[in-house]
Amino acid sequence: MAKKYTIKRLTKLEENSESLLKISDESKFKINYKNSLNPAQYDAASAVNGCYLIIAGAGSGKTRTLVYRVARLVEMGYDPKSILLLTFTRKAAKEMMNRASLLLDARCGKINGGTFHSFANIILRKYAKAIGIDPSFTILDQGDSEDVINLLRGQLNLADKKKRFPNKATINKIISLSINTNNSLRNIVQEEYPHFIEHIDDIENIAYRFDEYKKKNNLLDYDDLLVYLRKFLIEKNIYAKSLLADIKFIMVDEYQDTNYLQAEIIQGLAQYNRNVMVVGDDSQSIYSFRGANFKNIIHFPKLFENVEIIKLEENYRSTQNILNLANHIIDQAIEKYPKYLFTRKSGGELPAIVSATNENMQSRFIVDRVLELMEEGIPFREMAVLFRSSYFSFDLEIELNKANVPFIKFGGMKFIESAHIKDILAFMRIALNPRDFVSWYRVLLLHEGIGPKKAQQIIDAIANQELKINTNPEAIVSSKYNDRVFSLFEVLHKIYKSNKLPVEKAEMIYEYYEPLFTAKYDDFNKRKKDLEIFLNIADNYKSTESFLTDMALDPPQDSVIDVEASDKEKEFLTLSTIHSAKGLEWHSVFIINALEGFFPSSQSYQKIESLEEERRLMYVAVTRAKQNLYISYPMNIFDRHQGVTLSKPSRFIEGVDESIAEEWLIQEDL
Repeated sequence: MAKKYTIKRLTKLEENSESLLKISDESKFKINYKNSLNPAQYDAASAVNGCYLIIAGAGSGKTRTLVYRVARLVEMGYDPKSILLLTFTRKAAKEMMNRASLLLDARCGKINGGTFHSFANIILRKYAKAIGIDPSFTILDQGDSEDVINLLRGQLNLADKKKRFPNKATINKIISLSINTNNSLRNIVQEEYPHFIEHIDDIENIAYRFDEYKKKNNLLDYDDLLVYLRKFLIEKNIYAKSLLADIKFIMVDEYQDTNYLQAEIIQGLAQYNRNVMVVGDDSQSIYSFRGANFKNIIHFPKLFENVEIIKLEENYRSTQNILNLANHIIDQAIEKYPKYLFTRKSGGELPAIVSATNENMQSRFIVDRVLELMEEGIPFREMAVLFRSSYFSFDLEIELNKANVPFIKFGGMKFIESAHIKDILAFMRIALNPRDFVSWYRVLLLHEGIGPKKAQQIIDAIANQELKINTNPEAIVSSKYNDRVFSLFEVLHKIYKSNKLPVEKAEMIYEYYEPLFTAKYDDFNKRKKDLEIFLNIADNYKSTESFLTDMALDPPQDSVIDVEASDKEKEFLTLSTIHSAKGLEWHSVFIINALEGFFPSSQSYQKIESLEEERRLMYVAVTRAKQNLYISYPMNIFDRHQGVTLSKPSRFIEGVDESIAEEWLIQEDL
């Protein structure tokens, strides 16, 4: 019987005996990887063939680990172009490539590094004919896509419907979310925009026409880039096999933020070589509203065979006291990769859970503590106030302005920059100053049937004293104006003549504005909370003039630029939504409005998945702090229907053992 002999195809690496020696002999490497990394980081950086899931806890040196792995693979002799590094921002990919080049040499800058979309663009243009598209396709950005949708919407005469139809931006969001989550348009509308469910047939029609329009005109939007790339990889034609033969190693950063499409693309890329390493933290999966799928990282070991899980648990950012609280919060999660964050750093105070009488007292505490920390030598740039939603900081912004504390805000908009807040402020400004024509113009355009030309005619009549709010509208609003104009002057006349408190005037405006508000904004159900916060803030004032003066303060970056001051005084305190703060860190962190219904949001109560994401959001917020952490909540909140109501602290911090966090009760110094 003949002896069987199996031919083994030699790779360039295996032909290189020098490289083979390097694999087993650390002394042959230019970089001392073992001494430069902790044991878990080294295990990840020295991994070569196979499938790996790196669970990188907050502050555990994830980027450093990836950079060292890139350098090590290149130093072992692998062609840099055979390494694919996928990230979520160009900045992240560029930073890793630059760091690897500085660590080793310029070869590291030649790896294939970029975002999912930039990689897809390159591949689709290269293999366009095999995919069935023209390589000269044009990419639509978000604004372009919305304009095309608006064109199609107009062709169908949907604006003439008796019932309000979603605008172009909303339709684009619905279509995109459907594609990225592999969920039907009907389900997306039902879950996110239930008030538009009666229009689902028309929305589906627009989505179909949008797709046909793009194909006809050789256009691809951002989602199409991923859709076509996935299709190309899954079809497994000779061109796809040629591409995959050139890719030896696949590395994916922030894997917990991938959506359905991106996870399938990674499977397609790794279907032959099976050398894939994904890095992420399930505890920091907080972007489901963008289509990110928490299950991707949880189910990764089921998608590939023999997946090795490596956990990076040593934290280089925070004190152990802060990490103890973070560990406590995430330990309660229903589904997770168990891990324990620890540090070798010593010292640090216990995190403080701060209860204040009301929201304004919370704001004043933060201002006082920020100024105290400043006196202790902590610069403003090393402090941050984090919040679940943008409107949580509105009251605080007022107090910071009063105390001349310079701040810059990320995520959402400043109070006076929100369109619906600008609307309601315009009413109050007119009532205080009937010749505020800028506010008049804004208010008039809110009304159906009043366009720019008609609004200017009414403003001219006001300027000529033909129309006045200090006179009963029945005496001066003639028949040439419609009922809407009469109703507007009627409510403004009542407010102008009233001696009521600012919050009572705001209530009158709110009652009038509400139908205009719901007609103007498709996402009014999400914006509505902002208006309630507006009323809460107004309740802190006795004078309408002082209220509007505080509201009209210049944005901090404008007011500080003009001040002749030292560099230290030009620094800014950071105000940020937690979503915008991910990946950042500060010496001292304040987390505000940590109460039930706010954080976690009451909207998350309906789904266990949403509630669990709120928990992860708190974990992300806590792990931004290096030295000091303060989590605060008001014990009493103002509800415009029920008056002042008692509030409960967030379930994420309620009942925390005193060995993990200490309680502070804020009292006013009389």
